[in-house]
Amino acid sequence: MTETSLRPLEHPWWHPERLAQRRPYLDVRRAAIKAVRAYFQAEGFVEVETPAVQVSPGIERHIRPLATSLREPFDGPGAAGLPRFLHTSPEFAMKKLIAGGMTKIVQLCHVWRDGERSALHHPEFTMLEWYRAGADYGVLMADCEALMRAVAKGAERTLQQGELLHWQGRVCDPAKAAERLTVQEAFARYSGIDLLATIGDPTSLSPPPAPLKAAASNNGVKAVESDTWEDVFFRVMLERVEPQLGIAAPTILCEYPANLASLARRKPSDARVAERFELYACGVELANAFSELTDPVEQRQRFAHDRAIHAELYGTAPPLDEDFLTAVENLPPCAGAALGFDRLVMLAAGASDITDVLWAPVV
Repeated sequence: MTETSLRPLEHPWWHPERLAQRRPYLDVRRAAIKAVRAYFQAEGFVEVETPAVQVSPGIERHIRPLATSLREPFDGPGAAGLPRFLHTSPEFAMKKLIAGGMTKIVQLCHVWRDGERSALHHPEFTMLEWYRAGADYGVLMADCEALMRAVAKGAERTLQQGELLHWQGRVCDPAKAAERLTVQEAFARYSGIDLLATIGDPTSLSPPPAPLKAAASNNGVKAVESDTWEDVFFRVMLERVEPQLGIAAPTILCEYPANLASLARRKPSDARVAERFELYACGVELANAFSELTDPVEQRQRFAHDRAIHAELYGTAPPLDEDFLTAVENLPPCAGAALGFDRLVMLAAGASDITDVLWAPVV
C-alpha cells in the first residue's frame, strides 16, 4: 500500500476510508513506541525532552533546515526577532546534557528537514536518539540489534505476519546476528574499489577526487569532471553498496571515512576512518551512530569545513552554536545514535511509504 494509492483527489488524508486503511500500520507504530520505551527503561535510561527551536539546527553539509525567528514579549511589530531553526536532530542539546553529568539519556522526538519527501523521507519525522556516557560505538551496535528485534516482535503481535522486516520485496530477519562490514570491505565486495587507497592524506577533510573517480570509472560507475570525492563516494554507495545491505540479516556498516563523520572521533589504529556506523535492513538505512568527538578544536575545524560545503551547495550555512562547542570541551567519552523511527516501523509493518505510518502527513 502506498501513499499514492491512497490519494484519490476526493479523499484527503483524514478521510475515514484512508485512515481505516492505515490503522493496522498505526497500531504497529503504537506497539513500537511501547517496545522502545520498555527497552530503554530496562537499560536504565532517562527519557529527556529538549526544545525543537535551536540556535543551530545541526551542521550537516547536505541537510537543509527550516528557519524561524523568536520574538520577545515586548518586541514591537517591526522587530525582526532572533534567528532560530527547527532542529534536524536533538543531538546538540542532548550532548549538552551529557556534558552536564547525565549518563544514559534517550529521546523520541519530531525533527524537521527541508526539501526531503519520498517513500523514505518526510519533511517532519520522528527520530529516536540516545547517548551513553563511558561507552563507544560498539555498545550502540548491540542496542540497535536489540531495538530491531523488540519492534519486530511488537509488529508480529499486532499484525500476525511474523517477526520479519520487509521493503520492496526484500526481507530481513532481525533475529539473526547483524553482519558487521566496514565501508572499505563493502566497497571492495560490491564495487571492486579500494576506497581507503583513494583518500591520501588521512588528516585531510577533502580527499583529492581523481583517484576515486578513476577507480569508479574502471568499475563501471560514472564519474564526471565536476565530481568531488564525496560525490563519487555517494554515487557508488547508492548504486552498488546500499541495495546489498541488510538482506536476510541486518548489516552494520562501520568505519566510515573520517571526512564523512564530522562529529565522530577517529579510529586510533587508522586515522583515515572514524568510529561511525550505520544500520541497514532491506537495503534501507535505519540508524547512524558513533563514538563522539570530544576535542573542541578539531570539532570547530570540521564544522568550518562542513559549513563551507553547505554554503557552496545552498547559498547559506547554519550558524555555529558556540555553547555546544563549550559543551564538547566538557564531554566525557561517550557514544550516541540516531534511528529513523518511522522507517523502522515501516519495515516492521510491511508498509511501502513513510506516510502510511504517520498519523498525519505534512501537506
